[in-house]
Amino acid sequence: MSLFNVYPIYNITPVNALGAKVWDDKGQQYLDFYGGHGVISAGHSHPDYVQAVSDQVAKIGFYSNSIQNPLQEELGVKLPQQSGYPDFTLFLCNSGAEANENALKLASFHNGKKKVIAFKKAFHGRTSAAVAATDNPSIVAPLNAGHEVVFLPLNDEAALNAEIAKGDVCCVIIEGIQGVGGLDEGTTNFFKAIEKACNDNDIVLILDEIQSGYGRSGKFFAHQWHGITPDVISLAKGMGNGFPIGGILISPKFEAKYGLLGTTFGGNHLACAAALSVLNIIKKENLIDNVNTVSAYFKEKAAEIPQVKNIKGRGLMLGLEFDFDVTELRKKLIYDEYIFTGNASQKNLLRILPPLSITKADADVFFAGLKKALDAIDIE
Repeated sequence: MSLFNVYPIYNITPVNALGAKVWDDKGQQYLDFYGGHGVISAGHSHPDYVQAVSDQVAKIGFYSNSIQNPLQEELGVKLPQQSGYPDFTLFLCNSGAEANENALKLASFHNGKKKVIAFKKAFHGRTSAAVAATDNPSIVAPLNAGHEVVFLPLNDEAALNAEIAKGDVCCVIIEGIQGVGGLDEGTTNFFKAIEKACNDNDIVLILDEIQSGYGRSGKFFAHQWHGITPDVISLAKGMGNGFPIGGILISPKFEAKYGLLGTTFGGNHLACAAALSVLNIIKKENLIDNVNTVSAYFKEKAAEIPQVKNIKGRGLMLGLEFDFDVTELRKKLIYDEYIFTGNASQKNLLRILPPLSITKADADVFFAGLKKALDAIDIE
């Protein structure tokens, strides 16, 4: 093995994909209810996406950010407008971790402070400051541990106010809906309390929408369910439908100075072509409406299965909670029923992150397979 170990590997080799379906090198078809960690938004190999990327690579794929790139400029207008933040500016990078890294750095530049408030079970990435704000000591190297980060319980307003009262808080970073942590979410009252505390104390509010953004929750961003306005919004995953791209939307109250943020590959021609096609597909095909329609149907079907003890999340960012570890269930689903699903740090949670274009018929196939897999496993 010449590759460094990253994940335990399933013995499957995907070679083709379309919509919510994936085919392996033996011709076996799979139903994708995980979207490669929630990355596939517009659907695998959407023809408009394929055309946009193919046309662009035939012209120019990359050049330095020191020259004009009309695709960046177009994305910098369309993304803020379509997401509901027309007066925000856009900084482009290559991944969610980079997005959060730059968000944290920008916050510190803005108010000159360095203490970060994050939340228990949070996941914000694996780069230096982002991983320090991630509640998983096993992936925080000694080099990263020097950052001043305080982890608070989600929805504990008293703990939040007590920490802010100590002073010197730079920013609060919170996921719209926790992903790896297990689909937990702040209440509307808690999000509003964070917003008020930040506004009253010159603290930057960073909304990590890397997984919960781009329509996955049933609104463009999950925090929009709570009627708040953050200062910085980090995004990636569904933004490029598989092409590596990330970014942060930045409130107009921040002063943009040359040199504060920078990138070599961020916002390259190919990435912007991919991201623009995703926005166009979401709008043209009313995918956010589809998310809400299929989500309601999915929850109705899930409630009919007695082994499902709870349904967590919003839109098509969902978790099915059981009273047993779902490791064997996932194996049965993928090897016997040919369905991709995900896991979480909560071992009894089956994570559901399909393409936003899935149908009720796809949901029916999923639940038929789930019932068979549940019947086949030994549950202690």
